[in-house]
Amino acid sequence: MRSHIFQHVPFEGPGSIEPWLRAAGHHVTRTPFYTDGTTLPDVPDIDLLIVMGGPMSVNDEQQFPWLVAEKAFIRRTIDAGKPVLGICLGAQLIASAMGARVYPNPTREIGWFPIHGCTAPGTNNFSFPSSVDVFHWHGETFDLPPGATPLASSAACQLQAFQLGTSVIGLQFHLETTPASARDIVTHCSAELIPGDHVQDAATILSATPEQYRTINHLMDTVLAFLLDTHGCNA
Repeated sequence: MRSHIFQHVPFEGPGSIEPWLRAAGHHVTRTPFYTDGTTLPDVPDIDLLIVMGGPMSVNDEQQFPWLVAEKAFIRRTIDAGKPVLGICLGAQLIASAMGARVYPNPTREIGWFPIHGCTAPGTNNFSFPSSVDVFHWHGETFDLPPGATPLASSAACQLQAFQLGTSVIGLQFHLETTPASARDIVTHCSAELIPGDHVQDAATILSATPEQYRTINHLMDTVLAFLLDTHGCNA
């Protein structure tokens, strides 16, 4: 199986995702949009597309022209029925590719804050816990894409996760975060740590316990397994 990763900046990589995929026998490739001369794979050649985060907006097409091609590729992959997982900017790119509006959230949400699952029982949707602390770093939100189902919310952001069919999940939050990747984003995006009700300082963010990382990484594992098992990609 081949999993392909769209990465937008060097300091927001796949974190816990890549080791899980490799342990499951997947060949992992990636498109680093932050380098010159990047090329996109052929949709039929991939079994799973993972779209990572980044500090840019999906609306910054003039500054980052590759966003146009990326969104078109995401749409083709979804239309082909391939599993797609979007994280933070990645979820916003999925929403935009599927015709939903992406815009500034009323407040930034940065740090460790709870989300609340809202999946109706007895559905074929992924189910998040009723409350679990996860790692956030976002300032924008989006409307629910047509046909999608909301999966989670938080006090700062009404739409934290969604599912489209059985193939697509978008997450505003970062379940893939490791201690190293948390340090990386704090280092590169410290200017965004403006004090607020939903913005923690660097020391608080980096004081997260090993158990907090284990919890979110395990939850990421279950999201990946859900998408792959649904499509018979975990042979």
